[in-house]
Amino acid sequence: MKGPSAIGSSSRDASTNPAVALILSISTIDVDHSSLEAIVADSSCVLMKAHDLVSALSLLQQHDIAVVVCERDLGLGRYADVLEHLIALPHAPSLIVASKLADEHLWAEALNLGAYDVLAKPFDATEVNRTLSMAWVHWRMQNGAAHWPARFKAAGA
Repeated sequence: MKGPSAIGSSSRDASTNPAVALILSISTIDVDHSSLEAIVADSSCVLMKAHDLVSALSLLQQHDIAVVVCERDLGLGRYADVLEHLIALPHAPSLIVASKLADEHLWAEALNLGAYDVLAKPFDATEVNRTLSMAWVHWRMQNGAAHWPARFKAAGA
């Protein structure tokens, strides 16, 4: 059965449903959003999108987002700027940095700053699903939530 999937602000408040993982994609590149949407289309995820830090912060204040996938460079800012804002949230989402130049240097830098992981682009569906699953499980464990969508139980158990 196909689970919920949405781009932009969801009309329903998925954050109150423990079986739905809220994921925020932050990128100035539309293909990043559409690639992630296609990958999570058959999952228990709601994918929201933001093209910049300002719109991302608005969504983060309105919803209890579990995982953020953020392009390394956002034009006016970088993933580190996003991370700085995430850390201040009561239920800070797991941050995954996405980049065409996902090398050891970026990975070390991102993890040292507090990011959860780094994904190379173009996105590989298997790698994205694995990383999103583990980041979501990490977020749920950090926030004491007990109910996990079935799709993520196998990855997190």
